[in-house]
Amino acid sequence: MATYAVGDLQGCLEPLKCLLDQVSFDPAKDRLWLVGDLVNRGPESLQTLRFLYSIRQSLVCVLGNHDLHLLAVGHNIERLKKGDTLREILEAPDRPELLEWLRQQKLMHYDEQRNIALVHAGIAPQWSLKKALKCAAEVEQALRDDSLVAPYLDGMYGNEPSKWDNDLKGVTRLRVITNYFTRMRFCTAEGKLDLKGKEGADTAPPGYAPWFRHKDRKTQDVKIIFGHWAALEGQCNEPGIFALDTGCVWGGAMTLLNIDTGERLSCDCDAEGHAKAAQPTPHVQAAVKR
Repeated sequence: MATYAVGDLQGCLEPLKCLLDQVSFDPAKDRLWLVGDLVNRGPESLQTLRFLYSIRQSLVCVLGNHDLHLLAVGHNIERLKKGDTLREILEAPDRPELLEWLRQQKLMHYDEQRNIALVHAGIAPQWSLKKALKCAAEVEQALRDDSLVAPYLDGMYGNEPSKWDNDLKGVTRLRVITNYFTRMRFCTAEGKLDLKGKEGADTAPPGYAPWFRHKDRKTQDVKIIFGHWAALEGQCNEPGIFALDTGCVWGGAMTLLNIDTGERLSCDCDAEGHAKAAQPTPHVQAAVKR
């Protein structure tokens, strides 16, 4: 049995299948961890979601900002944006079961045995592991509750408040939690977010830094696998931090990590999100499990 983590899919099914074929992925015994942004921008959002649903018993998924956007559009709260590739999902006969499955997914997964957390964008530096899991559970509960899901999705958009406060209530509280888990790149040591910057790790505004570089970050003893930040190109020298978004949908690559051996496979993608190379390129970094 092997466990693999894969970076942002964004509706790029061909590169994912290329990678899974290379490791002879067997849904009956292997496990696949996904860092979120399963759909949107890529050419096969519906087919990707259907494929994941077909192997759902072998998956651990956390939600990304594009997945939440799909749910908001699916609940008639938000409209499709220019560049979205979600219409095929919305018009599909199996839309109800696909969207229902999606809203049951996590915002954060923690494997206690391996001491590994899986998130889309990151974990706020001022949060302990226990606090992060508790906050994630609040959003997960709202998503899964028929009476809360629409108010949550309607109120999740926005950049304010830019910093966590334990006294935050209601949708405002859930919005800040969502922004940390699904949109964060740069923040201050106290967790004040800058949600405008999207370039490399060394382009932070004054007083800000990548969330994983703060020396007093309270999850330094936890290994963290994340996506979301394509500009990092999968490069992160912070011990125990594993960046997996390598920009497949932008003509980069899709990356798969064996979380126990540290081996990575990358499948190069063309500008439309299709697999460019027949064979992924392997390399090994320090194993996630030490």
